[in-house]
Parts: sequence; structure tokens; C-alpha cells
Amino acid sequence: MSRLLILQALLAALVFASAVGVVITRHEARQAFIEHQSELQERDALNLEWTQLQLEQATWATQARIETAAHERLGMIRPGPDRIIYVGGGPWAR
Repeated sequence: MSRLLILQALLAALVFASAVGVVITRHEARQAFIEHQSELQERDALNLEWTQLQLEQATWATQARIETAAHERLGMIRPGPDRIIYVGGGPWAR
């Protein structure tokens, strides 16, 4: 009878160890999923910021804005047609 009791105790210990292993594995899987979701949110936030930066760059680089800044800050003016000299008489020159 003691052999049977030892076998039952051993099997019970193995079942308990298996159950603990399942719990630990599920916990790690949940933690990995939470981290994955966090990384996806960070990626989305960075993509949004990148899009906003591209829009801001496009806004700052518009021709009208550059001309306004050149006129207001530097006192530059657009030369008249009589003051423009084209160099190198290629087909693109007027």
C-alpha cells in the first residue's frame, strides 16, 4: 500500500507542477501581449507625429511663405524682367 501512496503523491506533485507551469506560461503570454499592445500604441503615436512633422515641413517650405519671409525679413524684392540675365543659351533659356 505504501508504494501506491508514494505513486499517488508523485502523480499529485506532477499534476501540481504542471498546473503551476500552465499558470506561469499564461501569465507570461499576457504580459507579452500587453507589451505588444503598448508598442503598437507607441508606433501609432510616432506615425502620427511623423505625419504632423511632414505637414509642418511642407507648410514652412511653401514658395509664398519663403517669398514673404525674404521680403519682410531681408528686404528682398523680385527683380523686373529687364534685370534678369540668363546664362548659357540652352533650350530652357528665354
